Amino acid sequence: MRRIDLRGQQPDYATVVPRGAFDVEAALEVVRPICDDVQARGVAAIVEYAARFDGVTQSDIAVPKEALTQALQALDPSVRAALEESIRRLRMTCERELDSDVVTDLGPGARVTQRKVPIDRVGLYVPGGVAPLVSSVIMNVVPAQVAGVGSIALTSSPRADNNGLPSTEILAACALLGVDEVYAVGGAQAIAMLGYGAGPCRKVDLITGPGNIYTVSAKRLLKGVVGIDSEAGPTEIAILADDSARPSFVAADLISQAEHDPMAASVLVTNSPELADAVEAELDTQVAATKHVERIRTALSGAQSGIVLVDDISQGLDVVNAYAAEHLEIHTREAAEVASKVRNAGAIFVGSFAPVSLGDYCAGSNHVLPTAGCACHSSGLSVRAFTKAVHVIEYSESALASVSDHVQTLAAAEDLPGHGAAVSVRFAR
Repeated sequence: MRRIDLRGQQPDYATVVPRGAFDVEAALEVVRPICDDVQARGVAAIVEYAARFDGVTQSDIAVPKEALTQALQALDPSVRAALEESIRRLRMTCERELDSDVVTDLGPGARVTQRKVPIDRVGLYVPGGVAPLVSSVIMNVVPAQVAGVGSIALTSSPRADNNGLPSTEILAACALLGVDEVYAVGGAQAIAMLGYGAGPCRKVDLITGPGNIYTVSAKRLLKGVVGIDSEAGPTEIAILADDSARPSFVAADLISQAEHDPMAASVLVTNSPELADAVEAELDTQVAATKHVERIRTALSGAQSGIVLVDDISQGLDVVNAYAAEHLEIHTREAAEVASKVRNAGAIFVGSFAPVSLGDYCAGSNHVLPTAGCACHSSGLSVRAFTKAVHVIEYSESALASVSDHVQTLAAAEDLPGHGAAVSVRFAR
């Protein structure tokens, strides 16, 4: 991993910390004709793209319900137990996120209620190409169900090694959660199917879920046609560590994110050159023993990854707040206190025994998180993403009369006399 030495310097940290190239605008020109084609030709276009991009021949994009049942029946009992525990923990935290109606009484007969309403229909995208992310089924479905969404459509890439269906594990997770509207469609064409509707898939109101650059670009293209959760790009981890950190833990956690994708980012920020040396030695040993060696080495040696040396943890906090990582681990003394000073991160993992992989599967948190520095303004997926706020206004005659003059005055100030008249007519005698 390359090193960036910021000791004794105070540059614009956001520009010097490693960051991978993720040009959504350039990818838009690739996905635009695909989305337009799906809008125009529907399933016929989707089937052609499945043959071209996924190497599968399809006659139907909808996954038969029997396939979902069979996948669950064939699921390894230990995998099922792990999925059930992940579901249980996430459902517990999601249920605590549910917002109650907020009622404000502004005076006698004057009430405004903010009511939280679930979105009617959502489309959930689950990546299934490089790795079948069965955990993403849980992370998308559970908060939608807890929010009260009435109609859920889920889609994932068809696989040549599963007769043109999504992975067996993904189908099993859908069955376990009671989701039976499932499609074998991936990539930009899946986003277009959800956004415009195609064949048996009706248009949705909101699309959520991570994906590759083409999926993200398609979400940007359709934003406004439908709502989207975020433009989540390649995964990233930042680790803020001092000399109390265990090098083997830090190295393993950097590898865990590099394993996702050659474009994944792994960044260590530390005030200890000795720790940096020890982590690099651990990486040499641990990477060689992993399954996806080339993918991991490409990610760790890429421009998006590196070791950043700082003067102290205070400077380190400035660096990680500027970086706004999707996942941020704190491996320092008084880790909880340090974590309390973090403003920008998708999720914060505190201490040596809270690795990111815990959050990926079974922490009870959601792993669909903002990437590419978007954690400075965006949040991870939650129940709130699947609801909308509606104001309900209730005013009696006397309550309206008490503010009638103010309404008419402001209407006149904006040269909108009809607005004022809509109030004054109610009191004309």
